[in-house]
Amino acid sequence: MSNHTADGETAAPAAGGVQSVDRAVSVLEILAQRGEAGVSEVAAEIDVHKSTAFRLLGALEARGLVEQATERGKYRLGFGIVRLAGAVTDRLDLTQQGRTVCERLSEEIGETVNIAVLQEHYAVNLYQVRGPGAIGTHNWVGQLTPLHATSSGKILLAHLPAGDRAAVLAASGIQELTPRTITSMTELEKDLAEARECGYAVTLEEFEIGLHAVAAPIRSNEGRVVAALSASGPEYRFTEPRIHELAPVLLKGADEISRRMGYIG
Repeated sequence: MSNHTADGETAAPAAGGVQSVDRAVSVLEILAQRGEAGVSEVAAEIDVHKSTAFRLLGALEARGLVEQATERGKYRLGFGIVRLAGAVTDRLDLTQQGRTVCERLSEEIGETVNIAVLQEHYAVNLYQVRGPGAIGTHNWVGQLTPLHATSSGKILLAHLPAGDRAAVLAASGIQELTPRTITSMTELEKDLAEARECGYAVTLEEFEIGLHAVAAPIRSNEGRVVAALSASGPEYRFTEPRIHELAPVLLKGADEISRRMGYIG
């Protein structure tokens, strides 16, 4: 369908496009709630003509998001929904499987514990448990943090294939956030190699002055590193010697979450 006017100028996209998306999502929600519904039911629920509801269902059916039920004229959600849900299943599982481990670790280590995953060229925190000695009320959940300057980010970087790691760092840059931030690619690669060797990554005031952190990898059932489990605290209490002393506790916790995710390596 052309978006050009009679005089050759490009017309603005029809506002109805957004309305159609909104209606299509409403259809999916109706089917999720009811299990099955006919064209007339859907039309009445979203207040459109029956022919409009039929077109919406047809478009969704073509993408595998809905399918015709055995009883003619009834529709239900299709397996295409599973394909879409699969994109976030790992993340949902991570928080579910990691919850009790994080709660226990925050008590054992005495500091704030987070689970983070890679999102584009950031580490994003999915779940947090504040330790008994946590100072302040900062909530890291949902916050995008730089990969090169955080312990979680370093773990996620360390286990990327070299080509992917280079691409991610090229997109993000290695900006100096504090005087202790590593901004040399050679030095960063050396740090990441050490993280792979010893199993955990450490940051000492590299993201924020006064903040220390350590992270370990969480693996999927395929053995791929899909997340990082970290503990962070103030430098005067969560000192470098204490970090190395408690690293085995964190590693054990990350291994436990990995096993819960199906990893048997």
